[in-house]
Amino acid sequence: MEAIYSYKILTFFIIFTHLHLIHGTVTYDQRSLIINGQRRILISGSIHYPRSTPEMWEDLVIKAKNGGLDVIDTYVFWNVHEPSPGTYDFSGRYDIVRFIKTVARNGLYVNLRIGPYVCAEWNFGGFPVWLKYVPGISFRTDNEPFKAAMQGFTQKIVEMMKAENLFEPQGGPIILSQIENEYGAQGKSFGAAGKAYINWAAKMAVELNTGVPWSMCKEDDAPDPVINTCNGFYCDTFTPNKPYKPAMWTEAWSGWFTEFGAPLEQRPVPDLAFAVARFVQKGGSFFNYYMYHGGTNFGRTAGGPFITTSYDYDAPIDEYGLIREPKYGHLTELHRAIKLCEPAFFSSDAKYIPLGQRQHAYVYEGNGNCAAFLSNFETDFAVRVLFRNRHYKLPPWSISILPDCKNVVFNTAKVVTQTSRMQMVRTGSSIDSWETYHEDISTLANGPSLTSFGLMEQINITRDSSDYLWYSTSINIDPSETILHGERKATLTVQSRGHGVHIFVNGRHSGSAYGSHDTTRFKVRAPVDLHGGTNIISLLSMAAGLPNVGAHFESRDTGILGPISLDGLDQGTIDLSRGTWTYKVGLNGEMMNLNSPNGISLVEWSRISLVNHHQKPLKWYKAYFDAPEGSEPLALDMKSMVRGQVWINGQSIGRYWTKHANGKCGSCKYPGAFRPGECQVGCNVPTQRWYHVPRSWLKPRGNLLVLFEEVGGNISRISLVKRTQANVCASTFEHHPIISNWQTESSGETTMLHDTKVRLQCGSGQSISQIKFASFGTPFGGCGSFQQGICHAPNSHELVEKACVGQESCEVMASNDYFATDPCPNVLKRLLIEADCSVKANKRN
Repeated sequence: MEAIYSYKILTFFIIFTHLHLIHGTVTYDQRSLIINGQRRILISGSIHYPRSTPEMWEDLVIKAKNGGLDVIDTYVFWNVHEPSPGTYDFSGRYDIVRFIKTVARNGLYVNLRIGPYVCAEWNFGGFPVWLKYVPGISFRTDNEPFKAAMQGFTQKIVEMMKAENLFEPQGGPIILSQIENEYGAQGKSFGAAGKAYINWAAKMAVELNTGVPWSMCKEDDAPDPVINTCNGFYCDTFTPNKPYKPAMWTEAWSGWFTEFGAPLEQRPVPDLAFAVARFVQKGGSFFNYYMYHGGTNFGRTAGGPFITTSYDYDAPIDEYGLIREPKYGHLTELHRAIKLCEPAFFSSDAKYIPLGQRQHAYVYEGNGNCAAFLSNFETDFAVRVLFRNRHYKLPPWSISILPDCKNVVFNTAKVVTQTSRMQMVRTGSSIDSWETYHEDISTLANGPSLTSFGLMEQINITRDSSDYLWYSTSINIDPSETILHGERKATLTVQSRGHGVHIFVNGRHSGSAYGSHDTTRFKVRAPVDLHGGTNIISLLSMAAGLPNVGAHFESRDTGILGPISLDGLDQGTIDLSRGTWTYKVGLNGEMMNLNSPNGISLVEWSRISLVNHHQKPLKWYKAYFDAPEGSEPLALDMKSMVRGQVWINGQSIGRYWTKHANGKCGSCKYPGAFRPGECQVGCNVPTQRWYHVPRSWLKPRGNLLVLFEEVGGNISRISLVKRTQANVCASTFEHHPIISNWQTESSGETTMLHDTKVRLQCGSGQSISQIKFASFGTPFGGCGSFQQGICHAPNSHELVEKACVGQESCEVMASNDYFATDPCPNVLKRLLIEADCSVKANKRN
């Protein structure tokens, strides 16, 4: 008899005993979570509520459900919910209760990853910056001030969920919660204090009596009853730390995050499907895609530093909420195949059967059910294997799924869903009447400031209320100095641990420099013009997101910490680091709230002649535009600018930086273990050019666009674009296996023998405008470069055009009967189609 590790028998769960009698129960054993007495293979996807808008949530959840998901996974972001001690914000994008109720309304479960440390490429790892200044605090270790704050927020969230009846025993959708996050490596660095802390965290969480299990990811020492789980590109070798805990994968990485100055990382969907199938074939019963929808780092939420505003993550649903094909469709078919295996999966333990040197089968059989997974780990060639007296051809680096131990319904390497290619199209909505306001450096002495001897750390002064901190000092130059009368210039050298610095001497811009994700310490040497008498040196230090990972990341320094020196004077090098410095937080425009409709009237804006406009650093710009018609997602094309921040009607769409990507872009071959750097795109162009503008932030007329540009750029070339499907491609073979109408070939090689079809689907509001390519026979090539083979049905284009043009979607059979000919008998034929999508024309009355 299987030993079910039920929460009802745990010491910590005395109160839970009466809860499960009222509603449902969530327990677990070595096979799976058990919800109301039922075992499930649970398929989950991460969607982070602050990285989208409430108006997007319903559509995202519906698409996730249609993609075969059972669970939506989200972190809880402490810093947005408690911006100052005891002051809470659960409004707008931060309305976590609304988000969870949206998930529940659509019939899905929730995995609530409270943390409250989240990492997540999020500013300060999700911790509020005020936490750093609690007396005596040390993050994520056996430290009483930290544990008290962490327990207070965790309890706040749990009580909020209970008050809304959102845990499964209350009839709600939450079936699992997480405490802490990826602590294993950090815990080891803390030694005994780390072990004591993780034991405390587990006990604290369980005693909150949620009625659902708790998990800890990447924490091999997760104490009972907390389940330890896996994160990574592959988790099929993962084993829980106790034999009565299920194998769970909380982060199956669908792609990777993006850094400014780096190319985009894309994970091929055949490899992602292969990784998931590997996990399930060995008994994994819960897996979660990180991310299923990545979304956008609005405002100043991106951490790292140098993480882009886009958090697209090459996810099945892209940053704008549109389906990414073929990743979404291929995974949907994978999920259907896995669900067909569920009755057999829970009828027995897996039986391992070697089929070759790097080929094997995992078989689940019992109670009249049988399911098998046939794997080929070769990376260069397909292999023909014999399983139960039948032959199967396994492509390289793939798994075939057989829900009846006979028929292949899915192979991870064979992608037959359509491929969609997206485009950014100018909307025609003009951005007119640009005006500007120059950040006046001469006013630095005005307003609140701090004076100190020597250089001070940036965040200790700003408390992260702004990305910007001014460092100012003065130096007296003797009028007889040689540099004042010759061709030589003095040189100012600044060493910084910030993320960027602009140098101004006597109000004139003298140089700029930036760090990178790999090198946050950098040096800049700038020639400077000095005059006799007093010279003012002003340095604008910039942050680009606070650290989010690592032991004691709260103690890392940011800002200009020197040394700062002035060379070329008759008296030699002068060390300015030891002088008196004045500090001013933020920009004048920030203090006057120029990014808001309520603040723009506080200054005199100057009209710009775009013809004669000169690029200058530290300039604010504003303009107005009308919302374009339609429902397509929108973005700002910022390619012509350099670096700064953007607001729409007072809402921040994030930091922008058109730094060009340096990487190793080229061909991407999916067989073999995937790692970031292997499938890169977007080299030698800006890492991020387009910045998401949620439609819900717009009004029909007179939308205010404000941006602050640090360096300079051409504002006349900023445009509003819409994201649409450019074209779709589809591919299938005749008699290709799909999940229905199983039959078996008499030759003994197993497949499903019936006519197959391809489906073409344009985006919402679009229709198929033309067929660019269609061939039934032996065509070849990739989407956008299809070519006819020596075998081709001559009526291919005509029949596909007739079936598809003018339709939002269409289906075409890949069969001799459909094309009324067999263009090459005894040859396996293929159907390839490429179609253009365009906005549907309005019908005339």
